[in-house]
Amino acid sequence: MKTLRRVIPLLLFVVVATLITVSQARAAASCHKINAKGVGQDLGGGVTEADITGGGLLQGTTAGNFVIGDLSGTVASIEGTVVFTTNQATLTVTVTGVFDVATGEFSASGPVTGATGKLAGASGTLLLEGMENLSDGSFLEDVTGTICVDLAP
Repeated sequence: MKTLRRVIPLLLFVVVATLITVSQARAAASCHKINAKGVGQDLGGGVTEADITGGGLLQGTTAGNFVIGDLSGTVASIEGTVVFTTNQATLTVTVTGVFDVATGEFSASGPVTGATGKLAGASGTLLLEGMENLSDGSFLEDVTGTICVDLAP
């Protein structure tokens, strides 16, 4: 009975210490609003690249790979991945959306599906909206959304 009285407080201490540690680890993750601009080029075959500015965590470049789906009037469905590359990380977003083949207007959104480096473990959702110049393939886009990540070393 005396042993049980010693073990129970010890077990309670271990459980409480574990819960405190888990809570502190989760508290280190923070969410960051993204409001960036992209200047890019459609390289053909569903491949794009862009320079991202004003993006904070996502300042750098993107490489996109898209598949164009069904066409309804002048609007085609699109889906694919966009990989953001910064000087310390990569972030992959899997998006679905639409592309107007008559005007060049596009909109695609989706969740973070992978991340490396400083952004490892990131979550969130991004929206890419913009306009492509259909004569030369250049485009301007807005990248908005929220990325949640633990930036602690």
